[in-house]
Amino acid sequence: MNRTISYRAAAATLALLVASASGAFAGAMDYEFQLVSSEVKHGPQAEVAVRLVDKRTNAPVPGAVIFTTRMDMAPDGMEMMTTSVENLPVQEPGVYRFRSNLSMAGGWRFKVAAKVQGEPETVQGEVVLKALP
Repeated sequence: MNRTISYRAAAATLALLVASASGAFAGAMDYEFQLVSSEVKHGPQAEVAVRLVDKRTNAPVPGAVIFTTRMDMAPDGMEMMTTSVENLPVQEPGVYRFRSNLSMAGGWRFKVAAKVQGEPETVQGEVVLKALP
C-alpha cells in the first residue's frame, strides 16, 4: 500500500512540474496584433497602426522587430490586389505604424510577422480594416 501511495505522489509531483514548466514559457500564440483603428481613409498616404499585445497580461509588447508585412484586398475577394507597406517610426510602446497606398475604398487584410525579444518563434497575425472614401 505504501508503494502505491509513493507512485501516486511521484506521478502527482511530476504532473505538477510539467504543468508549471510549460506555463513558464511564452509561445507565439500568446501574442496578438490588434488594430488601433479599424477604419482608415483610403489614399496613397494611408496610415495603419497595430498594437502587439501579450494576451496573458493584455500588456503592449514594445521592441518587436517587424520583418514581414502584406496588405491585400482579400476581404473583398481580391487577394491578388496588393500594395506596398512602409514601416513608420514608433511613437508609442507596443504600437507599430505603417504607411500604405490604399488605392481603393473597401476591405483590406494586413498580415504581419515579427520577432519578439526572448521569443524563439515568429509572432504572426492578420487584421482586417476598412478603407473609407
